Amino acid sequence: MKKVEVIIKPFKLEEVKEALAEVGIQGITVSEVKGFGRQKGHKELYRGAEYVVEFLPKVRLETVISDDKLDAVVKAVLKAASTGSIGDGKIFIIPVEEAIRIRTGETGDNAVR
Repeated sequence: MKKVEVIIKPFKLEEVKEALAEVGIQGITVSEVKGFGRQKGHKELYRGAEYVVEFLPKVRLETVISDDKLDAVVKAVLKAASTGSIGDGKIFIIPVEEAIRIRTGETGDNAVR
């Protein structure tokens, strides 16, 4: 099993969610986060005063999947989240030792299906 964490631009959330549903992903966790990478933030003007926005709004999606779905998930996210410009985001893939569904006690791949 793998945990896939994806950091994307907020306006791409719906497209990525739909792309994941098309490849059979039934559950995701979504968090609003802030951060920066190569973008390094930007300057804005508010009531005549200029200030620097260092942390940009992003969305983090997390899901745990069986190993056989990994390639399809990565391809779906890459296609749906890409704008071709800096700040499109990152995909992190993390091994998961075990998963347990609390309601039924199912373990392993059965717990994430």
